[in-house]
Amino acid sequence: MGHRTGHSPLELRLFRTVDHECGYFDDRLSQDLVIDPNDPALAERFEHALGWGFRRSGNIVYRPDCATCQLCRPVRIPVDTFKPNRAQRRCLQRNANIDIRVCPAERTDEQFSLYRKYLASRHVDGGMDRHNETDFDQFLISDWTDTKFLEMRDNGKLIGVAVTDRVPDALSAVYTFFDPEYSKNSPGTFGILKQIELARDEGRPYLYLGYWIANHPKMDYKKNFTNVETLLGRHWVPLSDTQFWQGDME
Repeated sequence: MGHRTGHSPLELRLFRTVDHECGYFDDRLSQDLVIDPNDPALAERFEHALGWGFRRSGNIVYRPDCATCQLCRPVRIPVDTFKPNRAQRRCLQRNANIDIRVCPAERTDEQFSLYRKYLASRHVDGGMDRHNETDFDQFLISDWTDTKFLEMRDNGKLIGVAVTDRVPDALSAVYTFFDPEYSKNSPGTFGILKQIELARDEGRPYLYLGYWIANHPKMDYKKNFTNVETLLGRHWVPLSDTQFWQGDME
């Protein structure tokens, strides 16, 4: 997988991956720090890992750690102080008829069919469009997390799924897929707004959004959520107070 880089105060074993294709820039290679996936205490330490800027993909907990690029910024929303802006309020109004069902993280044929439809529209020839059922499970589901699927349904029809992890003090948005025919309804934004509501209802102070990249067409929208914070050193600070807010991609 790479080399072991050391231990944290919690005796975590970290590994660095070899260079691999960057998921955001075609002309770059990237590396990740990965927490030992065989650590028997990984489930209890996952909450701390989120606070250190890590996130989950399948059973892997990782954080980008590229030698020549630091554009991926961990971001989270303190849900108690969040207030939707005008565009987000319109998004909620457009989706007022959409029902949300919180379901176990267990793949259904209906979900997988929607997933394939989404990938065929958004990830043509990128590899993900060839995902099968095993790929779905290995990407979205974990053996040790408390994960939920937030189903979005329009008169019973499944039109979107937001995958979210639950830890004592937060939810962590893993991935959202939806019917491309509903794109005008902004189901990705709607899924985040509903995860904020769920975190608030369950008394979890934060929603982690993964990584934000300034000015990136697929990532920059995350700065539009009020009070979003980023990890600066060992401290979470308002993104608007940092140099990264107006960052570039050069």
